[in-house]
Amino acid sequence: MRNSRLVAIGLGSIALCLAQGGWQTATVLPAVDFTGMSAPTKHAALEVLRSESCNCGCGNKLAECRVNDSACGVSRRLAQFVVREASAGKSATSIREALIKYENTPPPLVDEQATKLQTVGDPVRGNAGAKITIVEFSDFQCPFCAEAAGEVKQLLARYPDQVKLVFKQFPLDSHAMAETAAEAALAAQEQGKFWEMHDKLYANFRSLSIGRILVWAKEIGLDVPRFKADLDSHKYAARVASEEKQGEVAGVEGTPTFFIDGHRLNAAFDVQTVAPLIARK
Repeated sequence: MRNSRLVAIGLGSIALCLAQGGWQTATVLPAVDFTGMSAPTKHAALEVLRSESCNCGCGNKLAECRVNDSACGVSRRLAQFVVREASAGKSATSIREALIKYENTPPPLVDEQATKLQTVGDPVRGNAGAKITIVEFSDFQCPFCAEAAGEVKQLLARYPDQVKLVFKQFPLDSHAMAETAAEAALAAQEQGKFWEMHDKLYANFRSLSIGRILVWAKEIGLDVPRFKADLDSHKYAARVASEEKQGEVAGVEGTPTFFIDGHRLNAAFDVQTVAPLIARK
């Protein structure tokens, strides 16, 4: 379903740009905010976006990538940087120089700017009243996510009162069972068993199938006919898509991605890395 949604978004964006003469001359690009920019400032930004390449591996220019792959977090992040530099009054040449430096500078451990994330109704693990909130965008078929799940448990055990985890779905198109697993986890949440299903899925991420998921549903005490009906009807597909969209807007480029009180973690999630960040809060 995510593929079809992104295709629809991409086709709409392409149609818009074709109406304007193609990405090389378009003055509107998907998820690039030119609001409030003067004509010369916007011109400088567009000049850079049309001439500089996206480093996501697509081989396209930044403006071209925004049109052809509107879900690409890399081109979105770089385009936002270009717009910020242009808004500061820099010339196209200065923006290019700053962009090269930005691309070659290792990101900070956590982003300085916080991202506002909607978490109402999402599953929470740990003390619901904890002052520190970690939000995870994850894929149940991702080996790195499965590894991080163990680290998260250790961190919550170390800080049982101070930290809570909020989980969001971000199934990748490259994982055939990830979308189904995401829907299964949300169907389990409806019956009060999200974390039990979460743990089953990650413990068996290499062997996910509908048959096995139904077995695990019985093992954790779900109403299996109700659970199966929810899966068959794709009752939670729209919610999965909504959480993916939230991740894309927040700049999620892969899984797992964690935000600590809204600040994105730019490193692998492990206790050794994250515990000092928690201790400083």
